[in-house]
Amino acid sequence: MTYFLERIERAYPWLLLAPVILPVVIWGGLIYPYLVPKTLLFYALSFIAMGAFALLAAHERAFFWGRLAHKETWIPALLLALAYIASIAGFDFYRSFWSLFVRGDGLLMLTCAVSSFYLILLYADRAFFERLLRLVAIVGSFVAAYGIGEWLFGGGRIGSLLGNAAFFAGYLGITFFATLAAAHALSGGWRRAANVGAALQVIAIVLTATRGTMLALFVAGGVALAYIALRNPGAEAAESKKEVRLGRAARSAPFFGFAAGAQRIWATGVLLALVATGGLFFAFRAEIAKMPFAPAARIASIGANDPDVASRLFIWKNMLGEIEKSPWLGVGTEHIDVLFNRFYDPTLIQEQWFDRSHNAFLDYAAQYGIGGLLLYLALIASFFVAARRSARDGDTRLAGLFALLAITYAVQNVFVFDTISSFWLLLALLAAYLSVSFGDGPSRSVLPLLPWIRSASWVFALVLALLIIPASVRPALAAYDLSEAYKYQLIDVSKEVTYLSHGMALGTYGDLEYGYEAYDMYANDQATALSGDARVAGYQAALSILTDDFNRYTYDARTALYLAHVLSLAPPGITVDKNLLSASLERAIRLSPKRSQPWYVLVNLSISEANTHPVGSPERASGYAAARDILARYIALVPTLAEPHFVLAQLDFAAGDTAAASAEAAKGKESYTSDLETARRAVGYYENIHDWQNALFFLKEVVQLDPQDTVSQYDLAKVTYLSGDPAGAVRIVEGLRKTDPAILGTDQNFLAAITAYESR
Repeated sequence: MTYFLERIERAYPWLLLAPVILPVVIWGGLIYPYLVPKTLLFYALSFIAMGAFALLAAHERAFFWGRLAHKETWIPALLLALAYIASIAGFDFYRSFWSLFVRGDGLLMLTCAVSSFYLILLYADRAFFERLLRLVAIVGSFVAAYGIGEWLFGGGRIGSLLGNAAFFAGYLGITFFATLAAAHALSGGWRRAANVGAALQVIAIVLTATRGTMLALFVAGGVALAYIALRNPGAEAAESKKEVRLGRAARSAPFFGFAAGAQRIWATGVLLALVATGGLFFAFRAEIAKMPFAPAARIASIGANDPDVASRLFIWKNMLGEIEKSPWLGVGTEHIDVLFNRFYDPTLIQEQWFDRSHNAFLDYAAQYGIGGLLLYLALIASFFVAARRSARDGDTRLAGLFALLAITYAVQNVFVFDTISSFWLLLALLAAYLSVSFGDGPSRSVLPLLPWIRSASWVFALVLALLIIPASVRPALAAYDLSEAYKYQLIDVSKEVTYLSHGMALGTYGDLEYGYEAYDMYANDQATALSGDARVAGYQAALSILTDDFNRYTYDARTALYLAHVLSLAPPGITVDKNLLSASLERAIRLSPKRSQPWYVLVNLSISEANTHPVGSPERASGYAAARDILARYIALVPTLAEPHFVLAQLDFAAGDTAAASAEAAKGKESYTSDLETARRAVGYYENIHDWQNALFFLKEVVQLDPQDTVSQYDLAKVTYLSGDPAGAVRIVEGLRKTDPAILGTDQNFLAAITAYESR
């Protein structure tokens, strides 16, 4: 037994450090391969580390228990306790605890992250702290180098091994300062290597074109330069003497080799240069915004007229209004989407479904109320508390770096939110830095425990190890089954159904996402590509999962809408449960009234019912009138949304009211902003009435927004020809002969006409 405990004790610090490798963990065999493996591995590592700690503590291994007397160390525990209370009082504790595959950001993750904070706090010494910094520097530099390679080969905004540009940039916004801190403790070639790694991380951040992190680094740099430029020479001298007295002169050596006075001159010059550069950038930002280099263009495009900025501001404003309705306890973990759905407006928000406000501070307030926001702010402020203590002890360079880390994290999280890679790293660095900032505080001690606790600790450790099965193993299998179902959705529906059934039978928290993905497979692919028994099997699989979710998650607008849409796409010969269809549509509209899709389903149902009656019959006319009334009600909710005007125009035209159709189409065109679905709707209407000029305008929009749509390119050639520009049509046809020559044979009449024109 002693031998086994010695092995655990030797491995223990590496268990605490193991989550550092999470950013490089991906597995293509899972759905959401960039995040799911990271969260599931983190749960497993956390349970193993907690079990090891329990064994070591119960068997009289010494830890820094006295550190818990410092009040700043209580903040993570208080935040976790409040999160549980708010979630118990919130919409659904089950989802709050488990979250979703795509997020992995529920109470379980928060519990593991906070536990990791305390395990590090109770164990870390200076050697552990520096080892942590070095590992973060290595992993962060590797991930940055990988991202730069991704940009060199593919261009565009890069996500590296985190799969998302904002997540990648947010993670590097933390590792950058950790890497500089690692360099601070190194010398010679190792220090130069760490500085190169830090430079790679900054380059990668720029290439992500993530404006929040770039702005955060700019703010942090400005703060650092202003501090150096305005620093009191007397204070510098006093600190220098203190450092020499404490033997820490090497730790706070002058920046870039400059003496104190030269530092101030250098910092002042750089600060003035940055201000001047910023002024020039602002003066010429209209021209810079047109540059093909995304980082510069995105920064220059910041403004009220930028669609992303306008969308974020609208979300933040309305999220504040929702927070005011539940100011004390919020709505619980992972229920921000409920609030978002209430005020979703397609004319002001680009994204269909949001489960974050893209502002971590608002997210904490929405989930846990004002107390949650204050504790989150206190968590960030803990870095400054530790930095002040560290600076008083003479470690000014390290104090400055961690203060800048906190500033960068706070500023960038105004625009983004955490993943496990960034949030765990923040807590781990805070715990380790608090530990070293305590200096020669309370030493390691043994916690006095009753003898029976030694035996109980083995049981506790075993239970934690077994929890890996429901927390990590079964969700991994469910995520694998879902990815396999996608693989077979069109080529072997029976296998798809088998994988979906097996994945659902595992009883994991992936049931909501199973519904989302089953809907996507059926509504977007199977309903149009399959027929006969294969389509029926796909329909029934999606219907079964979505019905279960609809009954389980009564607050989820997305499930209600998807269920209604699947029911409306039932294969021929299948009897639809009209009560279930009505209930799902009612819930979808009640939970998110401005979403267009449930209204369109209602319209299509009315039209389908009307079309079962003879042309000219009162029943047919009544059905079309009901559809028109539904559209009119939706248009009253969102009068400036272009798409429903074109839908109504098509309906009026089909009913024979060409004047009303023309009026609605004019309203649609007047309020149109570039949008693929709306452009397709408009094309259909204008082609029906042979308005070639307007059809030409919207077809150009379609082709611009979807360059791979060769069918629309061919339609554009035809409409260009019909609108009096045969030469323009020839140019389009010449391009199609290179990219998709087979499509030219789909309309022999037009091909003959354009060939005749070319032969003139």
